[in-house]
Parts: sequence; structure tokens; C-alpha cells
Amino acid sequence: MSQLEKVYGIHAVEALLRHHPKRVKQLWLAERRSEPRLQPLLALAGQYRLPVDSIDRGQLDEWTEGVHQGVMAEVTPSQVLGENMLDDLLGASDEPPLILILDGVTDPHNLGACLRTADAAGVRVVILPKDRSATLNATVRKVACGAAEVIPVVSVTNLARTLERLQQKGIWIVGTAGEATQDLYEQDLRGPIALVMGAEGKGMRRLTREHCDYLVRLPMAGSVSSLNVSVATGVCLFEAVRQRRVSS
Repeated sequence: MSQLEKVYGIHAVEALLRHHPKRVKQLWLAERRSEPRLQPLLALAGQYRLPVDSIDRGQLDEWTEGVHQGVMAEVTPSQVLGENMLDDLLGASDEPPLILILDGVTDPHNLGACLRTADAAGVRVVILPKDRSATLNATVRKVACGAAEVIPVVSVTNLARTLERLQQKGIWIVGTAGEATQDLYEQDLRGPIALVMGAEGKGMRRLTREHCDYLVRLPMAGSVSSLNVSVATGVCLFEAVRQRRVSS
């Protein structure tokens, strides 16, 4: 198992079987095969002639770090895309791209939740810096509920340089910062936009902030000064979705 990644959870494993079946080498089940919720997995495994074996739930608990729902797949390591793929991804549609950039999000649960929201909001690509960022591990995939298998994730060496590259392509960079004077709801998010969300607690790095075209803040009415990054990401992305639907 040392050369393979472990992906667990019904939704995450099903997404892999549907979108990347060649990566799946072995399927393990701790539940009875007659369980209705396992039937789509078994059907896909049969379609691609993948080995399916039973395993003791206690053993599966040892192999995983979260709620596995009685399902685990051994898969070949995932490939986070390189920045050389950005041009192809940005040109994949005639619609103005909506991009999510996560600057220093190190908690895998937050990264997984952000990927799930990004997929739901129709984000074209998620960009992460290579340093000070969580990676696509089993926890991220479980929390993302399959989104990690379908949404392109690009890792970049120099985030500031990538922001400049996006700007040269006509993409506006909108960063979120508590000290911003403009509310999120006052910002036009209908065009080609890259939304930058900062790290938990610290926010965006100084150089990242300096490369933003606009800074916006979420209006906070209560005593809490900020939201969890995955919650804030959902608020911002779906405000962009709302504006784009109204304009169309």
C-alpha cells in the first residue's frame, strides 16, 4: 500500500470510479455488499473489472483518519496540475472564468470544504501556492465529497507572478481582507474574476494583497470578527454566482 493513496468515503470513492477509474486499483468494503448505498460503487467496480474485497471495520479504522463509511479505495497518486496547464484551463470555455485562489490554507478540512463549494459554484480552476498550503490528501478528498476528483487544482511556485499572469489575460483579482473599505456586495463579480481567500487567521500575505485589483470585506454584524475560510469562500463564490445569473 506504500505506493498507493487511500481514498475513503462513499462520495469520494464514487467520484473516483466515475471520473478516474484507471487510478483505482483495489476497493475495500467493511459493509455488507447488499447495502443499497454501495450498489453504485459495486456496479462501477464491476464495469471496470476492479477487485473488491471485504475487510474488518477495525482494520479500516486503522488505515484511515476519518469517517470512512465502510468504503476505501487504493489508488495511484493524484497529480496536482502544474502552472503550465493554466492557459488550457482558462481557454476551456467562452464564459468569463471564475477562479478561486487559496493563499496559505493549510487545514485539509478547510481545503476540502473549499473544493466542494468551488465545484458547486462552477469555478474553472483552483490555484494553490506550493508552499504553505494543504495538499490533496485523503482527508481533503473525504471532505470534498468527490469535488477533488473533478475540479482542476493547479499548484504554483510563485503566486504573485501567477496573479500578474492572470491580470495580463484580462482577469481581475479580487482579494478578501477585513480592513477593506468596500463590501463584497458592492463589487462587480460578473466578469473574468479570480477570488483570493487568505489563510486561516492571518489572511492573505502582503505580496498577494499588493497584487489585488480590488479588496473587499464581508460585512460582519455580530461580535465575531471573521468567518472560517471555507464559509467565507462559499459566501463570496455564491455572490459571484448570483450576480452572473442576474446579468444573464
